[in-house]
Amino acid sequence: MYNKTMIVAGLVIFVLMVTFPVWYNRLDAGPLPKPELPPGGEKECVASASFMRDKHMQLLYEWRDDVLRNTDRVAVTVGGKEYRKGLQMACMECHSNKEKFCDTCHDYAAVTPDCWDCHLTPTEAAAKKEAH
Repeated sequence: MYNKTMIVAGLVIFVLMVTFPVWYNRLDAGPLPKPELPPGGEKECVASASFMRDKHMQLLYEWRDDVLRNTDRVAVTVGGKEYRKGLQMACMECHSNKEKFCDTCHDYAAVTPDCWDCHLTPTEAAAKKEAH
């Protein structure tokens, strides 16, 4: 190799630049978000809080496939309470404030779910209903 020192120096600079955000923040992503809980004080959901925190999108995709592709609209019963399958039919009934519940965690995780491409938030749905 003719330029061994230049190649090594370039690789060191590259590694430093790529890993800069990690070591600059000292492996700290900041404080975990605290989403606003339902205003009605409900403590029970369709699944445990840890499951919903980690796998709510898989559950919503499963419900979407059941309802739209398999025409399975059977409600889910948890703790004696019946929930209809769907983001607006189940989730948004309790978690009605998208900005204070959904967006706090999604912004922290830097994800943009595509739910809102089709679904309306409760405030948008109410405004649309009033317009008609």
